[in-house]
Amino acid sequence: MWRTLTTRTTMVSPDEALPGRDHPALAMPFFHRVLGHRLDHEFPGSEKAYFAMGCFWGAERIFWQLDGVLVTSVGYMGGYTENPTYEEVCSARTGHAETVEVVFDPARLGYAELLRAFFENHDPTQGPRQGNDIGTQYRSAIFTTTPEQQAAAQQFISAVQPRFTEKGFGVITTEVEPAGAYYLAEDYHQQYLDENPGGYCNHGPNGVSCQVGVVDLG
Repeated sequence: MWRTLTTRTTMVSPDEALPGRDHPALAMPFFHRVLGHRLDHEFPGSEKAYFAMGCFWGAERIFWQLDGVLVTSVGYMGGYTENPTYEEVCSARTGHAETVEVVFDPARLGYAELLRAFFENHDPTQGPRQGNDIGTQYRSAIFTTTPEQQAAAQQFISAVQPRFTEKGFGVITTEVEPAGAYYLAEDYHQQYLDENPGGYCNHGPNGVSCQVGVVDLG
């Protein structure tokens, strides 16, 4: 059952969410089509970061191109349904946002640079939508894996809000919250724009410079 346009922009409650299932949408092993590693490979000394910024196809490509990123994947986070499918997420009855997992080497790439890529390549002021993509699955969100990431993300928003205001944007609506369960999306979504170079993508520079210097990570 699909929700109406109005209800798709309102977060579903836990009681209303779909029940889900006990098996994931993507079976392992699955190898990154660009970087070559298994999506579940463990990299000693690496860190993970999670970003939701609308359709995850274009968002993932932004991150896998950064030097210091070891592997990326797309999936679902921030909702209630266990092991959701794409169709269920699109129904707005799971609460999840389309999310990119970024595994990176902090010795080569700082978290602040990931935040910069995030804020410079979508409109973080639109609430539950990104352009023509409307619904809670397309909301802007940062899911943090450490208290230091949480503090850095909040500090970053405070630093760049005046720049968005200056360029005629509204208030940044990006959610910042600790990462919860991350469910990998189906195989055809992984590195979609590598398999389909002419595929749909509404990500790119928004005209706001988000170079803010050093972000304190504790």
